[in-house]
Amino acid sequence: QAQLVESGGGLVQAGGSLRLSCAASRRTYSLYAMGWFRQAPGKEREFVAGIKWSAGTTYYADSVKGRFTISRDNAKNTGYVQMNSLKPEDTAVYYCAVGREYRGSLYYSTGYDYWGQGTQVTVSS
Repeated sequence: QAQLVESGGGLVQAGGSLRLSCAASRRTYSLYAMGWFRQAPGKEREFVAGIKWSAGTTYYADSVKGRFTISRDNAKNTGYVQMNSLKPEDTAVYYCAVGREYRGSLYYSTGYDYWGQGTQVTVSS
């Protein structure tokens, strides 16, 4: 079973940047995709970005397109999301997730098998 350790969250002013990391404990050769989701207080968890691990194909929610960049480092078994031009509405707990094989659209949580513990991102105005 893959274990995911997230890091990089914190407090930043609007317009600032953060980079979240998600380290997988197992070799990633068996991974199909990694995704990032977020959940703000009182709201449902929503898709942020996803990447097919082998091909590197990326997917983004409209709300973050052009500001966030998802990437992965096979050698380090780690995925990243670089978040620029942060807005107060980006404040949420961010979760990474990985899928071992194709399970449907990467835009939905059902496309993933394992989840990280979450990391808080707070953007002040």
